[in-house]
Amino acid sequence: MKLAILVIEDEPEVRDAIERDLESFADVVRIEPAEDIPDAREVLAEIDADEDLLALVLADHRLPGESGVDFLVELAGTQEYASVRTVLVTGQAGHEDTIRAVNEAGLDHYVAKPWSAQELVDVVREQLTEYVLENDLDPLPHLKALDGSRVMGIVRRRLDR
Repeated sequence: MKLAILVIEDEPEVRDAIERDLESFADVVRIEPAEDIPDAREVLAEIDADEDLLALVLADHRLPGESGVDFLVELAGTQEYASVRTVLVTGQAGHEDTIRAVNEAGLDHYVAKPWSAQELVDVVREQLTEYVLENDLDPLPHLKALDGSRVMGIVRRRLDR
């Protein structure tokens, strides 16, 4: 069972840049791109079928058809995905959209375009760590993608059992 990151971005160059910036996680985390919301729903079905865990969604706001915020609100309203960490990666979400993402989708973080690769890596590591801790998952299989200092106490306690 792997943790999965869903990257929803309609611009191929931007989607590729995000994936490239997250390459350091690829050994232990499944990174799945989607170009729009229907594609994202198909990816969710694949992740579920493989019995992996959707841990994080990185979503652009402006997408063809449904917006990223609409999708994050939809996810937050389900029992299955309520604990998924969410990050809006956008340069075009207005004040109202951002407030809606925070209030209705429980948005965990906002990354403005253009971002720095290190900023994105740090945000993803923080969000994956939060997901593992909040869901009481064994951090060992995912350790390379997590904040080691935050999870070492948990690892020690598990080893002492």
